[in-house]
Amino acid sequence: MIDDVSSGRPFTVIADGEPGALHGAVVAIGNFDGVHRGHRKVIGAALQRAASLGRKAAALTFSPHPRRFFQPDAPMFSLSSERSKLRLLAATGLDGAIVFQFDAAFAATTAEDFVRRILVEKFGVGGVAIGYDFHFGRGRAGSPNFLSFEGTRLGFPVDVVAPLEDEGRPVSSGSIREALSQGKVVEAAELLGAPWFITGDVIHGEKRGRELGFPTANIRLDPSCGLKHGIYAVRADIDGVRVDGVASFGTRPTFDNGAPLLEIYLLDYEGDLYGKTLDVAFIGWIRHEQKFSSIDALKKHMMADVAQARESLKRSGKAFPMLGNL
Repeated sequence: MIDDVSSGRPFTVIADGEPGALHGAVVAIGNFDGVHRGHRKVIGAALQRAASLGRKAAALTFSPHPRRFFQPDAPMFSLSSERSKLRLLAATGLDGAIVFQFDAAFAATTAEDFVRRILVEKFGVGGVAIGYDFHFGRGRAGSPNFLSFEGTRLGFPVDVVAPLEDEGRPVSSGSIREALSQGKVVEAAELLGAPWFITGDVIHGEKRGRELGFPTANIRLDPSCGLKHGIYAVRADIDGVRVDGVASFGTRPTFDNGAPLLEIYLLDYEGDLYGKTLDVAFIGWIRHEQKFSSIDALKKHMMADVAQARESLKRSGKAFPMLGNL
């Protein structure tokens, strides 16, 4: 699980600018989608190296994800938005993040130029930590072996971190996406190190939940979200207050089969949430989305969903992702 690291320390974000306070830092390099336990192992290596050298530690990452650049028409289920990724990174103990815009010019940068011009000349890195499968530069020509050789030649240490497994499962963004696509939010949380979460603005809906006695906060997720449609036990953060709930993600087959929508019924909560931004963590799977023959049948199942969600949330303790402030 994720260590309880204080998120109150300053966190510097540099977007394609001058390195400033992060010049000379030890950098953990990667896409860090979801900032899962495997990523945190790489970050941990950077933190350890930085501590030994008396330097700062930072993440060096890219926006958008390279896959979105190279395959713009292919949907990609991102585990974290760019801001959410930075909030997760800010909670790891890093001093900051360097975010490079992944565009045509950056994609054309050779592995040699990335090391010499960016890592050495621009940022004067004190060291680098990468995963065992990290490749970089035009045509992905830069390998861990290449970076280690260049580090030795140019005077900075390179830590290559071995793969991480969890009971035989690879801890990777791909395996987490697969788990979420099957509704296996508990398995995803084990791989992430904390529950998977989304952040979104509460919008107006059809008010059906209110008419049924279950008023909901509605959030439209990114169209590429690959979470399985169904009913979930969730926990929301509302202005710093954690509130348990039960949520439906799907197309509302009993009513309209419309565009996918996340509808959250918050337990024992009253208040106007329209326009607020919520963090919603997915704690447990309850059931598949289904079409009911009557409103009474739907309400009966919703009452059972609430009871099951309460039990799931009770077992989960205070589980919630650790997020830093930006």
